[in-house]
Amino acid sequence: MTRYLALFGSINVGGNRLTMADLRYAFEREEFENVETVVASGNVLFDFDERPTDGLEELFAHMMLERFDIDSFVAVRTKGEVRAAVEDNPFVGSGEDKFVHTHFLESQPEPARFEKLLADHAGRGNEKLAMGPRCLYIDYVDGVGNSKLTAAFIERRLGCRGTARNARSLARILSKM
Repeated sequence: MTRYLALFGSINVGGNRLTMADLRYAFEREEFENVETVVASGNVLFDFDERPTDGLEELFAHMMLERFDIDSFVAVRTKGEVRAAVEDNPFVGSGEDKFVHTHFLESQPEPARFEKLLADHAGRGNEKLAMGPRCLYIDYVDGVGNSKLTAAFIERRLGCRGTARNARSLARILSKM
């Protein structure tokens, strides 16, 4: 069995309220094992036979729509991928953990798309950005709440959806994996 993390976007924000108990139950009904939620923002740890994560992402997105009427992006990563998202983030250790994020993406953007993101964001804020494997590393130097670097802004430039977690949350999730 492989240990996975499912990261749900748009859970418990914008009216998409869902208890973590209900989310755990949905996973258990689908026969996933050792299901555990971490923080009330759509982080689910589970065990399952090793398989490509894109199929799991589609399954969970469908499950959210069918069971809870929530259209959610879902990123699924293995323990090794979560560890890499923390260890390879160039801003971990230099920025505040609550401001340093990994934005998990549904696909790997073309380098030209990342360059467009950088160009379009120039002069809009002090955020620092770096590309990783199926993720974007961000240091929201002045805080996330005041930033113009929103998920919608990122999605339009990179051409793919994503969901972000800060370094503090990822360290907690990784310790539980």
